[in-house]
Amino acid sequence: MTDAVLSVARLRAVRLWLVAVAALIAAMVLVGGATRLTESGLSIVEWKPVTGTLPPLSQDAWTSAFEGYKAIPQYRELNRGMSLAEFKTIYWWEWSHRLLGRVIGMVYLLPFLWFLARGFLPRDLRRGLWGIFALGALQGVVGWWMVASGLSERVEVSHYRLATHLILALAIFAAIVWTSRRLTPREVASTPARLPLTSALLLALVFVQLYFGALVAGLRAGRIYNTWPSIDGALIPAADRLFFEQPWWRNFFDNTLTVQFSHRMLAYAICVLAVLHAADALRARVDPAVRWGALWLAAAVGLQATLGILTLLQMVPIGLALAHQGVAIVVLTLALLQTERLTRSEPRISPVEAGLVGQRG
Repeated sequence: MTDAVLSVARLRAVRLWLVAVAALIAAMVLVGGATRLTESGLSIVEWKPVTGTLPPLSQDAWTSAFEGYKAIPQYRELNRGMSLAEFKTIYWWEWSHRLLGRVIGMVYLLPFLWFLARGFLPRDLRRGLWGIFALGALQGVVGWWMVASGLSERVEVSHYRLATHLILALAIFAAIVWTSRRLTPREVASTPARLPLTSALLLALVFVQLYFGALVAGLRAGRIYNTWPSIDGALIPAADRLFFEQPWWRNFFDNTLTVQFSHRMLAYAICVLAVLHAADALRARVDPAVRWGALWLAAAVGLQATLGILTLLQMVPIGLALAHQGVAIVVLTLALLQTERLTRSEPRISPVEAGLVGQRG
């Protein structure tokens, strides 16, 4: 087998590994959403990164776990009288979420170490992948930091910490998707300057929108003001209702009306920008992949907006809420791919030239 053929195979293996990790992270975000929607996130009141891998295996162990849950405010104020069978239901959701996090860690680390040992990874790529691993370790700490906020004085986790936990997960997902795409050698087509700009702006707005979506979820704001297109009786609520918190900027994080209104306004802005981006791509003489990327992104944004409206009007049923969250990941992925497609500047290189053969140490 020639060096070129061997290098292509190695490059494909690294890409497939990264795609598999990204898919697992997407699944974990959805399981995390289900855990939140079923009010299961505080059912495990201890953080045991190693021994916590196993669930309770005896009746005494289940009783002990249940007694731990009974000691926190959520049980006393919201779930007093819950049976052990009901507790097991919420426990399994949280345990599955944590187990999936551990699985992702292993699926990332073990192949990574193998690729390092075999010399598959050039120096720049190694640094980036170690950085992603560090973010993954931080995510575990942030997850417990989030849970801990609901164990003593609250009946739910802090919406600030929930949003941080989600955005960090999606940042890791984005870093992995971006890295896998950068490992795909291809020609770089010239494009009008406005296309890369609008694509990057769309990607930035999607991340901001995801953050506000997490705040909406953490504040249960989706169960309030369940009308559309009006909100609080008007298209644009009164200023004294939007900005009664002091200082004024706290309204964007703590005022349920302002948070939900901001989420809606960002959705409108993203829809308009996605349509304009697609129209620009269709008019310009660009690579067909750029045109199709813009069209798929605009379609996904439209579907996501529709799901958001339906979720709101139906007062956040679990099925619609998870569909809304799932399509949000699709929108983020398409925005990432389009931005990478339009901002790549290096010429096409072969896997051999990329340094993916014989790189060790």
